[in-house]
Amino acid sequence: MDLDTLRRSVLRRLEADRRAGLTHFPKGEAFALSAVADEGTASPGGAAPVGDGEAGGTNERAAAAGQFAAGMTRDLAAASAPAPSAPAPAAALFAGGGSAGNAERSAQPTEERAAALTVIERTVSGCPRCPELVATRTQTVFGAGNPHAAILFLGEAPGADEDATGEPFVGRAGKLLNDIIRACRLERDEIYICNVLKCRPPGNRNPSPTEAANCREYLDAQIRIVDPDYIVCWGSVPAKELLGTKLGIGKLRKQFFPFGRAKVACTYHPSYLLRNPAAKKEVWADMKWLFADMGVTL
Repeated sequence: MDLDTLRRSVLRRLEADRRAGLTHFPKGEAFALSAVADEGTASPGGAAPVGDGEAGGTNERAAAAGQFAAGMTRDLAAASAPAPSAPAPAAALFAGGGSAGNAERSAQPTEERAAALTVIERTVSGCPRCPELVATRTQTVFGAGNPHAAILFLGEAPGADEDATGEPFVGRAGKLLNDIIRACRLERDEIYICNVLKCRPPGNRNPSPTEAANCREYLDAQIRIVDPDYIVCWGSVPAKELLGTKLGIGKLRKQFFPFGRAKVACTYHPSYLLRNPAAKKEVWADMKWLFADMGVTL
């Protein structure tokens, strides 16, 4: 299967997910998946918003957003046409729902998952949705690791080191995360790692609600494609954004929350451990509890 055919197939699957009830797409985005009409053609009118606090933004930003929107709309419209040698129905490959941990994982090959993630990563690399982040980022930070991982680690946003390298969790907190992974008798490339935001917020501030909403369809697509058995939210920001909760990590630890087919666990962010080393024992207790559910004793 060539890349263009695969790309069309992936987009068809994402569109089928939308029709099947996939939620959390940003509102008002002309190039969101929800912009495609049921007949498979682009919805008329509307341009992608160009940011908070700017009345319409600059002409350049509006033009960039419009071009990006047009490209995504064309892709999604083309994806509605029958693709030759479609590997399987979208519902079979990306079906969500059901109790966490009860449904079987998708049988999609690892190489197809990797190609699907690459398609979305290319879209993310040119995303104009958050003008402040677009203006200050060096590059986007999409995700890294095994596209068929049973465990997905979710952080909040890239920092300076991640913005410079394009890889998630590579600074001091990332090194500590690597230590935790090794203590669990795994290697980093056996896990899939990504963030709520794909761009670094200036000053490493927390993501704004609008920024998190703008990135949400990308995160949902990553989770759908990787289809992990477990998701670990590192810190309160990813827990809040993924689960829609206002509870702190202290009240979320040691319990599973359903997200589609996956079981979601929450623990302290490695950067918190750098400031509060005594909490390392609590994170280690969380890891032992998590892996015990997998049948592994640490």
